[in-house]
Amino acid sequence: MNALKKLMVPVMMVAGLAACSNDTGPKQTGGAILGGIGGAVAGAQFGKGTGNLAMTALGTLLGAYAGSEVGKSLDKADRTYAGQAETRAHSAPVGQAITWNNPDSGHAGSYTPTRDGYDQAGNYCREYQSTVTIDGKTETAFGTACRQPDGSWKVVK
Repeated sequence: MNALKKLMVPVMMVAGLAACSNDTGPKQTGGAILGGIGGAVAGAQFGKGTGNLAMTALGTLLGAYAGSEVGKSLDKADRTYAGQAETRAHSAPVGQAITWNNPDSGHAGSYTPTRDGYDQAGNYCREYQSTVTIDGKTETAFGTACRQPDGSWKVVK
């Protein structure tokens, strides 16, 4: 079973669960789905055979919960500030934290490029550590983005 197929079941579970709840807003649902995908990717790195599937499912559920909690708290202005910081981080020196904050909500975060290199297709890629602080609680995530031939950036994991 390839990695994409392994991720589809947990991602569909999270999407289905999010759709069943009538007290979630679009930010919370989006956060749950994105968190579930990130958790599935992280969980898929562990175990072999059925253990790998179990870790993928566990990662999906944990990621969905964390993403839901963050997502329900971030408003459109927060996402705009975070997106601007992410864009600046694409060209920042490795190790330099690019921070953002929303003075209206008090939410803040950062993107720090931790390593750069090239993927198998020759695209320039950067690994990032990102943080978001909501009501004094900080969450940290890691990911990789690659520059596409048209100059845009795409998160690849």
